[in-house]
Amino acid sequence: MDAVPGRPVRKDGAGRVSRLGHSRDERAGMGFWRILILAEISNFASLRRHLGQGRAAGLARAVKAAIRECFSFADVEVAGRNLIEIRFDCSTAHEAEEVVQSLEDHFRAPFALDEERYLLSLSIGGGLCPAFEGDDIRLVEAAETALDQAREENRAVLLDLSREELQSHRPALVRELPRAIAAGELFMQYQPKVHVRRQEIASAEALVRWDHPTRGLILPGEFISAAEAAGSICALTLWCIKQVIHDQRIFAERGYDIPVFVNISGVLLADSEFVAQVCALLEGSSAKIGFEITETAVIRDPAIALKHLQQFADIGVPVAIDDYGAGLSSLAYLKQLPASELKIDKMFITQLTSSNRDPLIVRSTIDLAHAMEMEVTAEGVETPAALALLSVMGCDLVQGYLISRPLGRDAFLAYVEEEAHRKIAPVGLPNLRNGGDFWKRALA
Repeated sequence: MDAVPGRPVRKDGAGRVSRLGHSRDERAGMGFWRILILAEISNFASLRRHLGQGRAAGLARAVKAAIRECFSFADVEVAGRNLIEIRFDCSTAHEAEEVVQSLEDHFRAPFALDEERYLLSLSIGGGLCPAFEGDDIRLVEAAETALDQAREENRAVLLDLSREELQSHRPALVRELPRAIAAGELFMQYQPKVHVRRQEIASAEALVRWDHPTRGLILPGEFISAAEAAGSICALTLWCIKQVIHDQRIFAERGYDIPVFVNISGVLLADSEFVAQVCALLEGSSAKIGFEITETAVIRDPAIALKHLQQFADIGVPVAIDDYGAGLSSLAYLKQLPASELKIDKMFITQLTSSNRDPLIVRSTIDLAHAMEMEVTAEGVETPAALALLSVMGCDLVQGYLISRPLGRDAFLAYVEEEAHRKIAPVGLPNLRNGGDFWKRALA
């Protein structure tokens, strides 16, 4: 990657890309950009046949080391058996494009592993936004959407969240929501949550998607946040709940009476009319529906939020605390919530086996939740090693790409019928059985 005047990146004598030093204040003043790139080894399955399962398990770590060696300015982490996450900042959006180009160029050459050379095929997708925006959720969604597009188009894709068309279309999206719902453009996907000890699908999280006729797949963060700002989130959430009731009834008719959890915006926890409508909907159905709420949603207006959550609990609706640890956690509020499940944010899970602090935080959170008679779900479980460690820690449920990506209704039913979640057990559980004593001693 060639140098450009004024850029904070350069190559050293060994061909590695390195950062020029800048403080946090300097970065803010220079208008830095935040970048998240997902690099997926797309030919992992064929490589595994040549490498064997044992050596293939270390392939992502080897690729991570190679990326870190070449791009010394970046934070590089393994996010799955064939997925590497790369985070960095730069002074212009153009630099991000050059880093992606350099990444592609670097891996066009055969990759050395155990003194043997292999051709790797990478799918690269990324998201970027100005540093001052600071919205991690939108950045992750952009990177994941870009990676999906990269797989389909067989090219690297970067989504720039500052583009005018991404910013200016929010009011239009809100105006289009009623039409989109009537036209069937919105649809639900379901991500299973697996009970670790019982090795069964215990529940699923419902996630809304919008397949726009001209804009294509729109990031949920785009239209949900716009609906909140415009006061349309009530209608959108009611549609989601009705659709989930319909789908959950189909699951039950097929013999799979699996509880489904719907995300509820913090804005709606203060809306008495919304709460009354939801209670009327659920009391008139036999569907097993639960709600996921973030801890920060309660902090907005604790008294009214706790009152409404208790109304849900009184009619038998289970409540899960979502993204625990990512916001302003408060034990004072936590002990008052009528919640039966606590979901640990994925920021603590993705580096569980490579961090010194995260395992201690996760273990203490599990113990705390159990003491408060709540089950614990770990979000963002991507590797067998993380699954094994969570099992030793006593985590009840796991959710993440190791288990399954979010699936459409029919695909989710097929996943359940095939008991596809059991295919991960031979990979993860031997680590648990063989390494259980070690982890117990380490966490004691």
